[in-house]
Amino acid sequence: MQALKAIQLVRYFMFAAFLAVGIQAIPAHAQAKVVQTPYQNPKALVDIYLDDPQKLGSALYWLRGLINPLTEAPYSMFQEDMSIIVLMHGTEIVTLARKNEARYEEVVQRMRYYANMGVKFKVCGLALQDFQYSPQEMQDFVEVTPSAITELMHWQNQGYALITATVQEKKFSNESIR
Repeated sequence: MQALKAIQLVRYFMFAAFLAVGIQAIPAHAQAKVVQTPYQNPKALVDIYLDDPQKLGSALYWLRGLINPLTEAPYSMFQEDMSIIVLMHGTEIVTLARKNEARYEEVVQRMRYYANMGVKFKVCGLALQDFQYSPQEMQDFVEVTPSAITELMHWQNQGYALITATVQEKKFSNESIR
C-alpha cells in the first residue's frame, strides 16, 4: 500500500512539474501570428447582385480587399499579374448608366479607377433588358455579356475563383461591439 501511494505521489509531482514547465513556456501575452500566404497570379470573378444600388459602394470594398493586399508589399504584384472580373446583374447596374453618373459619381469613379487597373466590369445582358437599358447607355468601361449565369459558369470553368460580394445592413458601430 505504501508503494502504491509512493508511486501516485511521484506521478502527481511529475504531472505538477510538467504543468509548471508548460505554463512557463507560454508567453503571458501571446498574440496572433501574421502569415504571408504565397499568392501567385490570382484569377477572380467577383459576383455582385444587389437589392439596392446604394449598397454598391460597400460591395466595392470586396474588390479593394482583393486588390490592395496583392499590389502592396510584400506581394507588390503588377496589374498584368492579376485577372479580375466583376460581374454585375442586380439593381446596381443602374449606377453604370451614363445618365445616372452624377447620381452615383463616387462609385462610378471607383469602378473607373479599378477598370484602369485592368479589372473588367461585365453586365448581364438580360438584366440590362429588364432595366430597359441598351449597351450604348452604359459607361465606356463596361462589357455586356449575354447572361450573368452563363458568364459565371464560363469563368469558373476557366479556373476563376468565385467571390460573392455580400453586403449586409450594418446594425452596430465598431466601437459598440469591440
